[in-house]
Amino acid sequence: MVAAMGASLNGSDDGRDGDDAAATASDVADKDYDRDLGVIEAITVVTRSCPNGGVTSAAKQALEAIKAGGPETLKEQAYFVLIAIKGWRGERARQVHRSLSRYLDQGTPDKNPSDQAPRDK
Repeated sequence: MVAAMGASLNGSDDGRDGDDAAATASDVADKDYDRDLGVIEAITVVTRSCPNGGVTSAAKQALEAIKAGGPETLKEQAYFVLIAIKGWRGERARQVHRSLSRYLDQGTPDKNPSDQAPRDK
């Protein structure tokens, strides 16, 4: 019970009930700030960890928009959340920012002409 209370105080409560061993394993995984997060995971972390109520509200709205609009809305919502978290600081914030930025950069075409396929003449 103490681990669950501590998790909710630091904003990392994931809403799941479980034994102390499971909570401890989850806490350890949550501290791996070098790991890239998935888009939904990153936005969910914002809703649970960012201290700014306006930002957490924007992230919750982004999750709802993704539920309603499906995968086609992921990039747009990831971008909105990335813009919203610009003032959030700390290791978790850097992890979320990096994860969303890398996701958004995946779809950006490389502008180096030497990497493009040759054209037929």
